[in-house]
Amino acid sequence: MDESIAMTDIRKITQAIEAILFAAGHPVTYDRLSEVLGLPAQEVRRLTEHMALGYNGEESERGILLLCMDDACQLCTKEEYAPYIREALGIRRGGNLSASSLEVLAVIAYNQPVTRSYIDAVRGVDSSYAVNSLIDRHLIESCGRLDAPGRPMLYATTPDFLRVFGLESLADLPDGDALALASATKYEEINREQNKVEAEESDPVDTAAAEETPSAESVSDTVQTNSADTAEQPARTDDSLPDPEEDMPEGAVGFSDID
Repeated sequence: MDESIAMTDIRKITQAIEAILFAAGHPVTYDRLSEVLGLPAQEVRRLTEHMALGYNGEESERGILLLCMDDACQLCTKEEYAPYIREALGIRRGGNLSASSLEVLAVIAYNQPVTRSYIDAVRGVDSSYAVNSLIDRHLIESCGRLDAPGRPMLYATTPDFLRVFGLESLADLPDGDALALASATKYEEINREQNKVEAEESDPVDTAAAEETPSAESVSDTVQTNSADTAEQPARTDDSLPDPEEDMPEGAVGFSDID
């Protein structure tokens, strides 16, 4: 048996784990470490979690963290030292995730595995670009197909998603109900403010015009009143008609004088 596999000294084992993770630069599964160290995977995980207390504690003087995920672990640098690392290694700053990409990522993280049509239904818009962008960033991946007509692709988050957001497992995600309540409350506040602004910006001229416009009932009452007044007046007969030639000034010519 190889000497590295026959290790029994805990101190040397933890140092071996540290060296492997440092050289790897990416997550290493507990199963792989178990094969190399000759220990059960559960024991390897227990050792790495104990090591993480020294790396991740508030009093730690190290510039790196030990992330322990569901099935793997990794050494990574602390976020506050990112500017120094970029400057020293000439690394260009990557673009941040857009709001739409974050929305899609949240839908997948809390409901995985999901289809793209499900994501579109939740967001109310097409999510093709955001899904492809997240796949390119290795934050989500296809994990099979739904047993339904057309067999649409299913998507789930990747180990890189946990590593990037500093999570050990999906159980460490913030409470979804709390986020939903906060979002609903914020949405109601935005609606109230919007309605208030629209009310203040409404045209006062239109309101005055609406007030001056007679209603159908007032028009009907006016018509009925006029009809009643007309009915009370006596009908005019020929005898009551005035003689056009009466009271005519002297010398004036009437229609009856014209041949």
